[in-house]
Amino acid sequence: MGYLLFVTLIQAFSFSLIGEYLAGHVDSYFAVLVRVLLAGLVFIPLTRWRRVAPAFMRGMLLIGALQFGITYVCLYLSFRVLTVPEVLLFTILTPLHVTLIEDALNRRFNPWGLLAALVAVAGAVVIRYDSVNPDFFMGFLLLQLANFTYAAGQVLYKHLVARYPSDEPHYRRFGYFYLGALLVVLPAFLLFGKAHYLPDAPLQWAVLLFLGLVSTALGMYWWNKGACLVTGATLAVMNNLHVPVGLLINLLIWNQHEDLGRLLLGGLVILGAVWISRRGAAPRLAP
Repeated sequence: MGYLLFVTLIQAFSFSLIGEYLAGHVDSYFAVLVRVLLAGLVFIPLTRWRRVAPAFMRGMLLIGALQFGITYVCLYLSFRVLTVPEVLLFTILTPLHVTLIEDALNRRFNPWGLLAALVAVAGAVVIRYDSVNPDFFMGFLLLQLANFTYAAGQVLYKHLVARYPSDEPHYRRFGYFYLGALLVVLPAFLLFGKAHYLPDAPLQWAVLLFLGLVSTALGMYWWNKGACLVTGATLAVMNNLHVPVGLLINLLIWNQHEDLGRLLLGGLVILGAVWISRRGAAPRLAP
């Protein structure tokens, strides 16, 4: 639990740093690439390359590509059309995606999950009812893809570590995660990155340094390690704890003039979607 709590604080602060200092100023693909490279410099030298099951390596590459590569590319792109509070609120749906992934793996249809998704969309409309446009919905959909891949990475990592136990500490086998992320982020930057949107201020480089070494290196490692030490229900709760903390930080420091009424009402509707999803999962978990 301690690992998850610490990473929650890091995540809550990181959202505001991205939205206030990088979004719209620094190329999204470049920012994500720098984060992966910095984190890789921390973990790759510590990685055990021998006596590691090839299937575990492949699994970690996939998890890194999903949980960081695709997730953070989509996250950074969403900041182009959404405010920081909106991004935070829309990430609250990660537990819903965990439920949908588990249902898919078990080949079952869950009507509660579909209902929860529709309610979540309604909550998004409430927050931006006066300016709902294609760009807004694109940002919302990008975040749902990010939520899905982030949830998938957590689920897969927990199962992978359980399937391939080792006496080696977690950090000895975590470098593959950042290599998997690099397989997504590097081609994305080469194909879509814009060289004229690179950092041009020391503060932007400082933010990238913090996000790479703290949020990405320590944060992703501690979060996945902590996920293996708690129950699924606790993990779902912790996935959402960064939302109120991040909102509090952002509203107090950067967005004092945000429309709190709409944020609160829309946030309550989105929380309702999470509750519907959990209620639908409860009967299956009861036995």
